Amino acid sequence: MSGLFSLSPEAVITLDADSKDIILDRLAGQFAKVYGLDHQAVLARVTEREQLGSTGFGRRIAIPHARMAGLTRPVAVFMRLASPVEFESADGMPIDLVFGLLSPEGAGATHLHALAAISRMMRDERMHEALLAAPGTEALYSLLSNVIDRDAA
Repeated sequence: MSGLFSLSPEAVITLDADSKDIILDRLAGQFAKVYGLDHQAVLARVTEREQLGSTGFGRRIAIPHARMAGLTRPVAVFMRLASPVEFESADGMPIDLVFGLLSPEGAGATHLHALAAISRMMRDERMHEALLAAPGTEALYSLLSNVIDRDAA
């Protein structure tokens, strides 16, 4: 899909959660299910990163991310939340969109470029509103893949 990261259609879900811990656990579970990663290892890495500071960067969006051994390229998971959840975001607002990213252990610049691309996409207010209004996961994936493919070109 993108030169920067892979986002599988199965990695796009809607989620009913009421806490940051549940969100991170389900994020790790989705990475495990879709990309064949170890759930507990992913959870440990994203939780470790989250302890350095919240990945809720504001505007109701969180981008939990980490580097993991065993990956050959960055992979992503996207979750739309059924209702906003407190995430200790920079602006104090609860989140309703989560875009998780895992990159290979040694992917310094690649990881940063992928994070920057996700951040640019998620800061677009029209995109945010379209993602919230999308009728289901197929529409969510379509919106995301169209923007990612356009920006990669």
